[in-house]
Amino acid sequence: MYRSNCGNPGLLDSKKAFLYKTIRSGERRSLAGTRQGVTREFCMGIVFSGRFILASASPRRIELLKLMGIDFSVMPSCVDETFQRGETPREHVLRLSEEKALAVSRRHPDAWVLGADTIVIVAGEVLGKPDSIPEAIMMLEKLSGREHEVFTGFSIVREDTGTRVRNVVASSVLFREISGDEMSWYAGSEEPYDKAGAYAVQGMGAFFIREIRGSYTNVMGLPLCEVIDALKGVAAICFSGGDHGCRR
Repeated sequence: MYRSNCGNPGLLDSKKAFLYKTIRSGERRSLAGTRQGVTREFCMGIVFSGRFILASASPRRIELLKLMGIDFSVMPSCVDETFQRGETPREHVLRLSEEKALAVSRRHPDAWVLGADTIVIVAGEVLGKPDSIPEAIMMLEKLSGREHEVFTGFSIVREDTGTRVRNVVASSVLFREISGDEMSWYAGSEEPYDKAGAYAVQGMGAFFIREIRGSYTNVMGLPLCEVIDALKGVAAICFSGGDHGCRR
């Protein structure tokens, strides 16, 4: 369960702002060394062993990768996301994430390509992205006071090396009871309409959530912990900074 620390909101906001600025910075910096006042220079960042492409136009995935200070291109794959007969939620998101990555990788074989797909499941039913206020309200009614699951499959592909890595991450989200006026208010905003399940965990929809079990960033649409671990595992990235720079 994720808990907030509200002891000093102003201090937390300033720390977050500093951390975001530091992570985003790819500039060379000079720091005074701890030994004999020696000045050391280093470049802080995540370095890829080749180009990196996100095969998705999802604003949430773009936001999460930018937060890490990663340099990448966005190339949506536009694959058909229809469920196949007999396909489980895990199989569905794994297949789509790989198809998305492969569609882009075939055009850019020398690049690392990340594909991802996220779905919301409640009582065995898949909730997609609502197209109208009534549809958004209907989805919120199904989620109200219940626990649902969020599955994200991701695939990392590099065509010229034959690299293919796939994984699926699941998180459970418990909603509190949502009143009718709250549903109407939220469905009348712009937030629900490009999101599976008709809510945004990082937006106004957060106040519906009583508890999350599992990855928070997975609920946003990209499990950062597992994605970064996978990229490290195939030697796609290294972390540059201080005495632990990348070795080529």
